[in-house]
Amino acid sequence: MTAPLTTPPVVVGYVPNAQGRAALHHGIAEARLRGTGVLVANSAGSDGFADAKRIGDEDDAALRTELAAAGVPFEVRQLGSQRSPSEHLVELAEEVEAPLLVIGLRQRSLVGKLIMGSNAQRILLDATVPVLAVKAS
Repeated sequence: MTAPLTTPPVVVGYVPNAQGRAALHHGIAEARLRGTGVLVANSAGSDGFADAKRIGDEDDAALRTELAAAGVPFEVRQLGSQRSPSEHLVELAEEVEAPLLVIGLRQRSLVGKLIMGSNAQRILLDATVPVLAVKAS
């Protein structure tokens, strides 16, 4: 951590993929604009795909290096797997009184949305703070 978070941070929902990196980059930019830090949250949730979404040691080190280089105060939290990522992120954003919650989106087919559900959709519907949803370039 570069400095303690003293103002409500921008919360970034992060997974180690292109969508997570897009959310991280936009979250850092928003934190700079707002004069605050970022709280990067990784929640693999309770689904069967937890391993691919969880930050490993190597990912964690690279993430912290990138955040330190960005020069904004930051904190990284690995959230438990008892609930869905959408529940974790919505509750965390409310808990820290975040001015913004940033998430990455990926394109899914209609069948994929029906079968798998959508954490992004739940976040957009349930969040009480503004949400910025970004796509990877």
